[in-house]
Amino acid sequence: MTMTRRRWLFFVGLLLAILAAGTYFIIQHYRYQAMHTLPEGLTRFDVNAPPPACGRWKDHMPKTRDPEIYRPYIAARKLWRSKIGWQLTHAETTHILDAVHTAAVKGDWGARSLMATFYRRGLGVMPSNHVLDPDPMKAMQLVRLGVEAGQPWAFYDLGVGYERGDAGLPYDVDIAWAYYLRAAEMGSPEAQMALAEAYLKAKRFDTQQTMLQCAYQQGHGAAAYEIGGWEKLYRRYSNAIKFRQDGAKFGFSDSAASLYLLFADGYWGNSDMEERQALKALGIEADPERYQRYKTIKEALQINPDLKLTRLDQVLPLPPAKLPPWNGIEDAIEPEPWPPTY
Repeated sequence: MTMTRRRWLFFVGLLLAILAAGTYFIIQHYRYQAMHTLPEGLTRFDVNAPPPACGRWKDHMPKTRDPEIYRPYIAARKLWRSKIGWQLTHAETTHILDAVHTAAVKGDWGARSLMATFYRRGLGVMPSNHVLDPDPMKAMQLVRLGVEAGQPWAFYDLGVGYERGDAGLPYDVDIAWAYYLRAAEMGSPEAQMALAEAYLKAKRFDTQQTMLQCAYQQGHGAAAYEIGGWEKLYRRYSNAIKFRQDGAKFGFSDSAASLYLLFADGYWGNSDMEERQALKALGIEADPERYQRYKTIKEALQINPDLKLTRLDQVLPLPPAKLPPWNGIEDAIEPEPWPPTY
């Protein structure tokens, strides 16, 4: 083979290699663009834009549920929430998994959401009761079913997936926040809280309060707790205590903890003298009975945040009201209606 032919073959090979590399990078570029293109129907979140209207998640959910599917699911959920994770037996976690999975397959949205949680975290925290390993891909399959059905919880969860780069999703904060925005518009309290945090960081305090109120009006305990914190900061102590009471009523254990600490001494541990005097003027003082009741509620809510203490104001009214007799936290819970109301 002549030197000229060798050179020619070398340059042809080099050209082909360059073309192959170029083709590969072009394909990768378009794949990257496709993965990071804002999905149709979503809007990029702008922290300086007007906030979304207060959506209600209930308006986007099925109005009825099949009792033959719902009842076994909700019984399994209550069993799951009835104990600390390590206290569940293998038989109990097996039953919980079977019941929730069956209801999810049959289409109950609550079961799908909970089953997605199980796939993200696994089920059974001890070797003695472990029945499911984490499987983020299966979790995301259920989330996408929720998105296809137009359900706010799923839009929020999909945003979390993009923000973390989980389950085969690319890490993309812009897409994540576009999903949070859409979820907040649809009424996801978790998404409304995420937007409130973003507005706080941008020092848009009034807008932050608007989003907190959106979540609070839907019975979101963490929102009630946060609003109570701002009321305390502005020394509106009556409002602060009321919002903490509402947070406990909505099932948020930190709110109950705040109140049991308040009634331990008649003031919060970091209270200055002005605050202590203002609380005393409201009739707040050390109250062992209130302290114990809120402590009991806090401990119950740490295990089961699903509890909604709709009768809390009747069995544990704020001062100066007198305390009625108390038989336990069950006195604060009204029987669950059937069919369930949203």
